[in-house]
Order: sequence, then C-alpha cells, then structure tokens
Amino acid sequence: MSKRNTQSAKTAARERLRQERERQAKRDKARRQLIVAGSVVAVLAAAGGIGYAVVQMNKPGYWDDLKDAASVVAPANTTGTKGTTVVLGKDTAKKTLKVYEDPRCPVCAQFEQTVGSTVKKDLDDGKFKIQYIGATFIDNHDNGEGSKNALSALGAALNVSPEAFLEYKTALYSAKWHPDEQADKFKDDSYLVKVADTVPALKGNAKFQDAVRKGTYDAWAMAMSKTFDDNKDGVSGTPSFVMDGKKLTTSDPNRPWTVEEFNKVVDAALKA
Repeated sequence: MSKRNTQSAKTAARERLRQERERQAKRDKARRQLIVAGSVVAVLAAAGGIGYAVVQMNKPGYWDDLKDAASVVAPANTTGTKGTTVVLGKDTAKKTLKVYEDPRCPVCAQFEQTVGSTVKKDLDDGKFKIQYIGATFIDNHDNGEGSKNALSALGAALNVSPEAFLEYKTALYSAKWHPDEQADKFKDDSYLVKVADTVPALKGNAKFQDAVRKGTYDAWAMAMSKTFDDNKDGVSGTPSFVMDGKKLTTSDPNRPWTVEEFNKVVDAALKA
C-alpha cells in the first residue's frame, strides 16, 4: 500500500469523525433547546395552575352564591319574606316560643333528647306555638356544609307537613343519628335521606328525596340562616328560646336544660 493512499485514508477518517462530531453537536444543541422549552412550558403550566387554584379559592362557593338569591323556593307551611317565618302549633295558643337551633349543634341534640317530648306535648296541648329559626353558624367553624344541607332537608320535610318537619328534626337530633360536631355527616344527602326513612311521612317519599338531592330548598335554608344572623332578640348561640322578646335561660347558664327547668321557665313566661 502506498504512503499516499495511507495518508488519504487517514484524512478521510478524520473528516468523517469531524462530520460525526458536528452532527452530534447539533443533536445535543437540539436536545438542550427541547429541555429548555419543556422547562418553560412546565413553569408556565405551574404558574397557570397556581393562578387557577388562586382563582378557585377566591371564587364564591355554592352556598355563598345563594346568600342573596333573588329567587327562593319556599316550602309549604311557611309565611313571611322568602318563607322564613315558620310557626307551628295550634292557632288558639296565645303565646309563641321562638326556638333557635342549628342542625349540627350538639347542645341542641342534647336538649331534644332530654326535653323534646315535653316540648312536643306542650305544642300539641296548645300551651304555646313555636316559631322555628334555623341557624348554620357551626358550618363556619370548619368550612362545613352539614348545617346548611340539613336545614334545606328540613325545608323539604316542612313542605310535606309540619308534623313531618317536627318528627324529622327529632330524628336528626336523636342519639342514633346526630353526628359528633366534628363529623360533618349532614352534608351527605344520602345520610339525610337515610334518617328520613325513619319518619313514616318521609319514608320512601320520592318528592321529599328529590327535593333533598336537587337542593330545592337550599336558597331557602340560606335565607333562614340570614334570619338567625339578623335576629333582634340578641341570640348568638343555640339552642336559644325567646318569648315576648325575652330570652329564657336556666338558673345556671352552664347547666343543660332539664324538663323541670324548662317547665318552670316557660310557665313563668306564659304568666308574665
């Protein structure tokens, strides 16, 4: 083999190597550009995602949107602005006991389990009428929905009848069905329907169940809640009782209501 041919082969080999290096350099450059572009897209996507999350966090929730709803479907057996006046009992009763309650309130549940049957008997006997005012402030403590959702379901029960309303309220406050304050079970429509199935007038009641699941009385619940928030009786907690503009309290505010204490305080208010 000639020296010339050997030199030419070496030159050709070096040229091929140079070309291959150039091609590799171009591939590396293209890869780096793709990585940079991908990183930019990821950053923008992340920024966009954060922006979307911020928007969502600041977007009024479903229940908030209903606070000032112009159109409210009020249950039957109600009167007043947006159907927020709920008066139960015999028309012959001379005085009205205002009852302020929050569906999730554990003290309300305790009162119902202890004194509820006495209140119902007094109502049936015409001793007094009851004006019910529903509250939802416990939801504010844990960003919950149960008080509002249960109040809406109570509206659906009231639409069936005052008796169904009272029986359903008793069931919701019962030891069996009333959840711990930390457990927001009432936000679940299926749970509310399950409790309702213990009430004869509501068991398998398709109209009632449809109203609960569709939220027919959700706006009404928020209007009722506003009635509690704007009350002129100086009530800020539940359960609270007012007659003739005066709050009724036990002799010891830290002691739960008993039947004896309730009878004593109400009888005094009826005579006043």
